Amino acid sequence: MKRILSLFSLAFAALAIAAQPYAPVNPNATPEARELLASLYRSVAEGKVISGLHHNEYQMQMPEFVMDLDRIEDASGKIPLVNGGDLGWDARQVIEIATRAYNRGHIVTLMWHVNRPFDRTPRVDFKSQVQGDFTDAQWKELVTEGTEMNRMWTEQVDSIATYLKILKDRNIPVLWRPYHEMNGEWFWWGWREGPDGFTKLWKMMYHRFVDVHHLDNLLWVWNANAPRDIPGDSAKAYELYYPGNEYVDVLATDVYNRDWKQSHHDELVKLGKGKLIALGEIGNLPTPEQLRSMDKFAWFMIWSGFTSESFNTQENLKAVFTMPEVVNLGDGFKLPGK
Repeated sequence: MKRILSLFSLAFAALAIAAQPYAPVNPNATPEARELLASLYRSVAEGKVISGLHHNEYQMQMPEFVMDLDRIEDASGKIPLVNGGDLGWDARQVIEIATRAYNRGHIVTLMWHVNRPFDRTPRVDFKSQVQGDFTDAQWKELVTEGTEMNRMWTEQVDSIATYLKILKDRNIPVLWRPYHEMNGEWFWWGWREGPDGFTKLWKMMYHRFVDVHHLDNLLWVWNANAPRDIPGDSAKAYELYYPGNEYVDVLATDVYNRDWKQSHHDELVKLGKGKLIALGEIGNLPTPEQLRSMDKFAWFMIWSGFTSESFNTQENLKAVFTMPEVVNLGDGFKLPGK
């Protein structure tokens, strides 16, 4: 009998390893972060994809967000499971919104539309700061330890770490996706190739957050944009900006403009070598057939405002959110500690 139990235990362990080939990149990840990552791997192994919705800025009562929720629920009777927020705005409110969402059963993902290190305004200005000019000389100073620009950057990331610590203290794991769309040409941190380019900035943040601030509740989501060749709005190949599997838990991409290509999925699968992949942001939904063909995406998240009729009809919303493969709020996904 003991031999049978031992063999059963070994078989179960082998299945668990097969379902989750990678542990969190942070060796000190909290039990909640580990459990969330394991649940995501298990979900993909079961052929599932999780739904999500981003709320713009920080007000959950904003008409756009309420409209998005209403349109999805009216069309399908469903509520997205992943709740997305942005620490680029009122970070304290975003943290409270994330806490309430987690307590309702949502998975929390947070991003950071961050201004340049030397910008010192009470509110982020998207056009002049997030998309503002940042020269090669300024970049070199940024990634060089001991410089004034590097000091300002350290103060900047330390300030946002204080808010993420609140979620750690509340035992809330976070899918953390900073410096997104780095392969695009529209943000100050974008289009920086080479060993002293974006990959160095990513590693700087990782080590600051993990080794100094011990933000062990974070799962690290490297979120590029689907490669495209549009003059003035281009995004280069994923691999030019990838810091390596030892710094990334999930590889994600953003897809807008109905630009659904199988390669956007397949290239992430190849680059991550079996790591989780996701649709970090989308505008127009794929068709159910397209989503089924991209069967390694762990979740998709519609950007705020993109449930409107001009982007996604009620029929589109119903078709995707009622797919048997799609996991919505209340569909049995177990959050850590819940």
